[in-house]
Amino acid sequence: MATITTDRSIQLNAFEETKTGVKGLVDSGITEVPAIFRAPTVVLDNLKPPPASQLTIPTVDLKGGRVFLKKQEGSVTRRGVVVKIGDAAEKWGFFQVVNHGIPLDKMEKMREGIRGFHEQDTETKKRFYSRDHTRKWVYHSNVDLYTARAASWRDTLCCYMPPDPPTLDDLPAVCGKIMMEYKKEIMNLGELLFELLSEALGLKPNHLKDMGCTESLVMFGQYYPSCPQPDLTLGLSKHTDFSFLTIVLQGNIGGLQVLHDKYWVDVPPVPGAFVVNIGDLLQLISNDKFISVEHRVVANGATEPRVSVPCFFSSIMKANPRVYGPIKELLSEQNPPKYRELTISEFSNMYGTKELNTSALHHFKI
Repeated sequence: MATITTDRSIQLNAFEETKTGVKGLVDSGITEVPAIFRAPTVVLDNLKPPPASQLTIPTVDLKGGRVFLKKQEGSVTRRGVVVKIGDAAEKWGFFQVVNHGIPLDKMEKMREGIRGFHEQDTETKKRFYSRDHTRKWVYHSNVDLYTARAASWRDTLCCYMPPDPPTLDDLPAVCGKIMMEYKKEIMNLGELLFELLSEALGLKPNHLKDMGCTESLVMFGQYYPSCPQPDLTLGLSKHTDFSFLTIVLQGNIGGLQVLHDKYWVDVPPVPGAFVVNIGDLLQLISNDKFISVEHRVVANGATEPRVSVPCFFSSIMKANPRVYGPIKELLSEQNPPKYRELTISEFSNMYGTKELNTSALHHFKI
């Protein structure tokens, strides 16, 4: 009699060999969530019911974006923005930004492009299915498919942008042009956010940029099909991000939740806003001043798919000899280093050996 492990392996391989992802399951007309996607009850349960007051992650007005705030260096206006971002990064690890300067039509075209990729002709899309992350971009379902206790209800387009971006000809025709345009917008927004975060740490505006935090960008196009039994699985299991910083374009359908004071707090979509969160690497170099917190996406029970575009500022997927540790200017006798120095490659290798829902930070604690 086959063991559960063997049965699961057979089911995982059968799913992988279809090369059509979760959307392929939905298109086939299934009415029940397959066993490999069923999360343990303890994972699905909320830690505590939400408080009556309903917690909400902070929202920061960027006053029109980088051009305006650049002119405001040292001003009361800019200092006010810095204080709000620093407070959110310390207490929540998450915040939304509005009035950021990126045109709404580009945001919408980006969402449409990612949806168009996932909904294109099946045979065309299957040709792109791969787990070879040496490629410029890949399409697959569940990056941790073979290490997670339960697969999540989503498919992913993953593209490596700077420092070695693909050309337009490298990218899928249905979304390549908008991906290249959107990349420029996100790089500009990211540089502004790193400037503001540097100042919130009491450092010069370019400090985090000079450390290489803005050099590398990985763009994901997440597609969460409608789920027939959304109470049995997750769209994305709880995890912290490997990045320095993540900027997320949410779709029009909610599902993102942030863990705050033992509550799962909903992050409902706000038209024209980006969700920004601190990653593990920024928590490490800030010596726990900024926090990287657990978050997840509940399964999508709506009739429409949920589409989101998270962009990760991190070179974790690429070889990088640079050594990172707590920023020396932040350290003192009262605030000694809490982590040892490490290379990005070492950090990356730790992530490659585990499922998404456990942070690697504790491995590097002093």
